[in-house]
Amino acid sequence: MRAALSWLLRDRTATGDRWVVAQWPNTSAWTFVLLTALGWVVPGDPVWLYAGTRAALAWWAVDEVVRGVNPFRRLLGAVVLVVAAVGVAQRL
Repeated sequence: MRAALSWLLRDRTATGDRWVVAQWPNTSAWTFVLLTALGWVVPGDPVWLYAGTRAALAWWAVDEVVRGVNPFRRLLGAVVLVVAAVGVAQRL
């Protein structure tokens, strides 16, 4: 079990001696958080705000799929990208 977790969570950059599950948010994650918070303040449900949050979320997810530090982060990015795409498709 420990070997499987190590393979899934071990940081593939630098020395690779630490497990990474979460990291400090990058620009795309902060953009998503800020736009989501703005959605609580802006009345109605503006399309531009929804599109902005989903674009920021997709930006983060693609970045994780391409540059994630371990298989867990890459898988998380892929799952979030699929869930975001399904949500957008349902909204259309």
